[in-house]
Amino acid sequence: MKSFFRFAILALTLVVVALVSALTAMRFAIHGQEVQVPAIVGLTPVDAARSVAGLGLQIEVERQYYSPQVLEGRIMTQLPLPGTKVRRGWQLRVAQSLGPQRVAIPDVTNQSERAAEWNIRRRGLDLASTAEMQLPGTPADQVLAQSPPANAEKVAAPKTSLLVTVASDPPAYVMPSFAGQPLGSVSRTLQDAGFKLGNVSMAPAAASATPPSTPSISVIPAQPSPASIIVTQTPPAGQKVLAGATVNFEVR
Repeated sequence: MKSFFRFAILALTLVVVALVSALTAMRFAIHGQEVQVPAIVGLTPVDAARSVAGLGLQIEVERQYYSPQVLEGRIMTQLPLPGTKVRRGWQLRVAQSLGPQRVAIPDVTNQSERAAEWNIRRRGLDLASTAEMQLPGTPADQVLAQSPPANAEKVAAPKTSLLVTVASDPPAYVMPSFAGQPLGSVSRTLQDAGFKLGNVSMAPAAASATPPSTPSISVIPAQPSPASIIVTQTPPAGQKVLAGATVNFEVR
């Protein structure tokens, strides 16, 4: 019995030692791949990349800003911050200084979007974003506003955002029913409302039974006239249509 307990205690001890060894090895494997981020603010991206290459880190220039304090081409900010522990292969994101602002912001309001973009880029600036809005009474493709404004000073980023007009959607209507109304009055109503009169055709006549002995007589189909009564219409009543749409009729 004593030998059994000794064997059990020995086995338990070996299990505990194995677990501790496994945890230690795992901890070493995880933390052995960690490195401490160095301070690279003030360096050029090339010099920063050389300084972190031995740590297995990489540099990515994510943004560029004007700065009167930081020399042109130098790193202004970095993420992660210095002292942070990261895994080897981590990418450090940095912002690079463009030096003091030397380019005057042009006034591109009331220009077309294409002309405004050309005026912005030829000064070495970039187009950040373009927003669109409908403004009744204002021509489409015209710059309404810009950010930063013309001749602005102490601009942070060399990018300009524009607000440009777009064509307004034509008004929409619900097509009424014109069935049973004279073609002449309906035509005037459509023209006054900004619609177009399309094809007007005669509705097929209802077939009538004739005795076999009665000779067939060819009848010349009547032509639509202002007094003709509307039978069907396209688009049908109740359908949503835009101003300027064409309406077709069948009449009798």
